[in-house]
Amino acid sequence: MTLERTTDDAPPARPTPEAAIGSAEPGAALRRRRAAAAAVKTINLALQGGGAHGAFAWGVLDRLLEDERIAFEGISATSAGAMNAAVMAYGLTEGGRAGAKTALASFWRRISHAASLGPLQPSFVDRLMHNHALEHSPVFQMFDLMSRMFSPYQLNPGNFNPLRQVLEQSVDFERLQQACPVELFLSATNVRTGKVKVFRNAEICADAVLASACLPFMFHAVEIDGEAYWDGGYMGNPAIYPLIYHCASADVVVVHINPMTRPELPRLAHEIMNRINEISFNSSLMREMRAIAFVSKLVDEGKIADGSLKKVLIHAISADEVMQKLSVSSKLNADWEFLTHLQADGRAHAEAWLEQHFEQLGRSSTIDIRTAYL
Repeated sequence: MTLERTTDDAPPARPTPEAAIGSAEPGAALRRRRAAAAAVKTINLALQGGGAHGAFAWGVLDRLLEDERIAFEGISATSAGAMNAAVMAYGLTEGGRAGAKTALASFWRRISHAASLGPLQPSFVDRLMHNHALEHSPVFQMFDLMSRMFSPYQLNPGNFNPLRQVLEQSVDFERLQQACPVELFLSATNVRTGKVKVFRNAEICADAVLASACLPFMFHAVEIDGEAYWDGGYMGNPAIYPLIYHCASADVVVVHINPMTRPELPRLAHEIMNRINEISFNSSLMREMRAIAFVSKLVDEGKIADGSLKKVLIHAISADEVMQKLSVSSKLNADWEFLTHLQADGRAHAEAWLEQHFEQLGRSSTIDIRTAYL
């Protein structure tokens, strides 16, 4: 089966709102068009990683792309979020909003197709239980055990990574570097220094995206310009500060994949390990939110009068009630039925968020930072 990159003919570039409003229009029509242009609100996106659970973010993006009241300035992303970000940005580059929707759908279809050719599949019992897990898969059990005893350098000396082919089929990275219409910030963790590395537009390539999604127990570290990188989730899941420093919009919409809270105490070994990973992958985000809350308090109290710091407006689209029910093994389950289930959940939560909070964009945060993150 030949999988080709999405190459829909790009429509003519849209005129800017100012150019679209002609001086020869009747007064009432001119006012309506100016009002419509003013109603567009520009946001930044912060996309978390989470393996196959990233299909939830696909659904969120799919719904947001349909709403022409929203424009996108910057996207900061990690791991599966970095893949969503790169594919969405490429789709926007080639075909606008419709192109981005098509590119995301094609990418996740390719992910599922590639996974269907591999041995890591839900067992009959897993499918019967309909919990989207792999716990009863003999291959998963063996893989889990082997990954605890041997490194990827021992188990996969040829460094085969099926995600590379999927990415290269989905994104023309040279074209993305040249004409990306949004600011991209993809995070990876420098193995040597332990610092976060943020790849920006001119640096975005297949290696940069794979570095952001490089789980060290599954893949070789990705080497770029003499430095080795692991998954960005360890130091920024995702990093918020690039959106503050390099984007004009004050609105940051965080698309959560990893649950912030769990009501029950984990007792089984795999439950404990899963919760440890969730806490560690959320920790960098929580630290940044503490800093944002501190600066926002200073701004609100009028203690920063020179305008050198701006107040950041934080919003969140999450589905903890969905993610809490999913096991860690389901992050490796790329079965198409599961991916489309998560995508539908993402669309539904984005729809509800738009309905409740769109009018507050540009005015105030729609989540209490202290309650949610501190």
